[in-house]
Amino acid sequence: MKNWLKKNGAGYFFLLPWLIGTLIFTIIPIFTSLYLSFTNYNILNPAHFIGFQNYSRIFTDKKFITSLIVTFKFVLFSVPLQLSFALFIAILLNKGIAGLRIYRAVYYIPSLLGGSVAISILWRQIFNKEGLINDILSKFGIKGINWIATPSTALYTLILLAVWQFGSSMLIFLSALKQVPMELYESAEIDGASGLRKFVSITFPMITPIVFFNLIMQVINAFQSFNSAYIISGGNGGPLDSTLLYSLYLYQKGFSNFEMGYASALAWILLIIIGSVIGLIFVTSKKWVYNQDE
Repeated sequence: MKNWLKKNGAGYFFLLPWLIGTLIFTIIPIFTSLYLSFTNYNILNPAHFIGFQNYSRIFTDKKFITSLIVTFKFVLFSVPLQLSFALFIAILLNKGIAGLRIYRAVYYIPSLLGGSVAISILWRQIFNKEGLINDILSKFGIKGINWIATPSTALYTLILLAVWQFGSSMLIFLSALKQVPMELYESAEIDGASGLRKFVSITFPMITPIVFFNLIMQVINAFQSFNSAYIISGGNGGPLDSTLLYSLYLYQKGFSNFEMGYASALAWILLIIIGSVIGLIFVTSKKWVYNQDE
């Protein structure tokens, strides 16, 4: 034991703040949430154990179904669009244009600011009845609508905001593109391959591991999206629950209705959903992710 402490004690001592923080802010809350999911708890009164009632209630909760549909629609639209746009911009920046560092910084800024409360408020102002979008449309004689207050368009304003936050994915794609061997492009040019053919046959297959990584990260982020929906909808998921993302509904149950037990059950269901989707991506990745070692 003394030898072990002598050899490893200093390392664990410096790790101690991280270990304590992980225990207090991650591990204990996880198990507390799991316990509360089996209770009736409203913060003001002690938790009362009720078994699986919260979980059985979830699947008869119409708003849960609505929030699930809205969230899946948000994920299915925002993630592919964001990754496609990020890859497109990365390809343009990979052409060796002048001022590359400036462009990288400019395109990365939305990723830093996009999830903030201030940007969400600004987004709401841009898309409201008297906002910038309608001002631009009026210049062309087009009468705009209140994009935020119209059920058929409200969710798409959130999707557009998510797509706008493409900077981090773009930088990762740009790094991947620079690792593609130039010899492959030179051989393709000798064979007379077009730009599109080189992208389909060389570029995309070579960066599929990075596409896979970005896809995993953005799917997880999209399922947990909260700030924009809360600010833009005023916290109610309106109009007509069209922006009621899952995380927003969970927040309403936990911090508006004080149904902490039910909110904890919703959180664990979300974990299962995200885990299932990520697991499906991992299984299908064997068919489209190129591994150079194989």
